Amino acid sequence: MKPLLEVRNLSKSFEVSAKGTGRIKQKLIAVDDVSLTLFPGETFGLVGESGCGKSTTGKLILRLLDADSGEIIFAGQDITRLSAARIRPLRRDLQMIFQDPFSSLNPRMRIRQIIAEPLTIHGKFSKIDLDREVARLLETVGLEAEHMERFPHEFSGGQRQRIGIARALAVKPKLIIADEPVSALDVSIQAQVINLLQDIQNEFSLTYLFIAHDLAVIRHICDRVAVMYLGRIVELAPAADLYRKPQHPYTEALLASVPIPDPGARKLFEPLQGEVPSPINRPDGCHFHPRCRYAGEICRQELPELKQLSDQHSTACHFSEKVGHSILD
Repeated sequence: MKPLLEVRNLSKSFEVSAKGTGRIKQKLIAVDDVSLTLFPGETFGLVGESGCGKSTTGKLILRLLDADSGEIIFAGQDITRLSAARIRPLRRDLQMIFQDPFSSLNPRMRIRQIIAEPLTIHGKFSKIDLDREVARLLETVGLEAEHMERFPHEFSGGQRQRIGIARALAVKPKLIIADEPVSALDVSIQAQVINLLQDIQNEFSLTYLFIAHDLAVIRHICDRVAVMYLGRIVELAPAADLYRKPQHPYTEALLASVPIPDPGARKLFEPLQGEVPSPINRPDGCHFHPRCRYAGEICRQELPELKQLSDQHSTACHFSEKVGHSILD
């Protein structure tokens, strides 16, 4: 099967003012040599703590930001350096669901206008056809046709996220990047939205890049998972393998922190020490070594590359053979 999306050695940095100076610029490395591949119909998870570069990676793929280096190949076409005019037709195939369902919707627009906007930009509809299509999209995500006359503030958080999903579906995309789509919702609503995403994936043959920090959600919805730390992918594996036998100490620590009904079924690990280092001043060698219980001298000196451990499992760790306990049943 040919991949739908290939990301090769993608990097992005920003210049920021040094704290307290306002003038001296420092380099913040947000995404560092990231490579990943998505196949049609799969859900690919991108996980890590806040500030690790997950959302920036999604924005680079959508060309909302321009990469410093690397390639983005979508459906066999290199879109990395396409002009705004040339990439505009591709926006039909690349859509995003945002984290905050309220701030991503224009509060001055009715729901009809919000969902119809991509349709009017990318297609030609009469007013009757446009209203009919908006009503159909609302019904697809579990809302009523009469909801199109309301404003975003008249809906709950879960309903607003459904509206965001309907807007993303409007132009029949091939790839949807979901940037923490349930993290702002109540736990009781999260399962409903996740089930909706799975239902419409099957109905419309969608491919997802699912960005999240909640590993319980990732386990439920994703086929493969990449773990990011300080802008780099440190582990990549099928979801079942990652949960059964993590091969990077950062993944192990993330999984050990996942709440489960029976704490006795989980091997207890030492908690992670220290704070996440600043992406402006990353540690030498392996960026994770100041917090790693397996770290040796080589970890302080040499940055490990992502190496293949098995057919689909890769990790960037000098001591991966020491990691790999079963965390969850």
